[in-house]
Amino acid sequence: MTRGRIGAYRRHRTIGRFKDVVLTLCFLFLLALIAARLQGGASDPVTGPFRVVDGDTLAAGSERLRLAGIDAPELDQTCERDGQAWDCGQDAKAALQRVVAGGEVECRGGERDRYGRLVVNCFVDGRTVGGAMVRSGMAVTTSLITYRREQVDAENDRKGIWAGPFIMPADWRRERKLEQEGRGFLSGMKDILSLQWL
Repeated sequence: MTRGRIGAYRRHRTIGRFKDVVLTLCFLFLLALIAARLQGGASDPVTGPFRVVDGDTLAAGSERLRLAGIDAPELDQTCERDGQAWDCGQDAKAALQRVVAGGEVECRGGERDRYGRLVVNCFVDGRTVGGAMVRSGMAVTTSLITYRREQVDAENDRKGIWAGPFIMPADWRRERKLEQEGRGFLSGMKDILSLQWL
């Protein structure tokens, strides 16, 4: 080989090694991030006593815990069953009280939602609390996978909120917020229009 070819070969080999080192370091960094994320999600268990706040929220002391993967009717939400309105939000709270009263409850979580609540998966004697709520028809799943089978069964058996027409809890909250914002604007306009001009 000539000197020029040997030099080019060495430079090419050095660049190849440099790329390998950079890729390896990036891969190790990615593994470290994944490990930190998994470790953050597997926090110490939170144990009771628990107080039920609503159909998908518990409290342990001053800490509020949001059940992961489910959404239950809000406390003042109503649904329809047999042509009659019923307090499905209050019934969802009562259903969660029955589930957590059924045995030793343990919750784990590491993330927080936008309201500062710890998002947790809770278990009572090895059964998921979220799954029990969806299975009873007193909550819906927020995932395409988690608790899907439980929701299909509850819907087919017309359990809980599936017994009649209802508004999905997230939609109900959105409508409620829009109503409150609209009411604020309209009542402000009413005040302006009703001013007695001198």
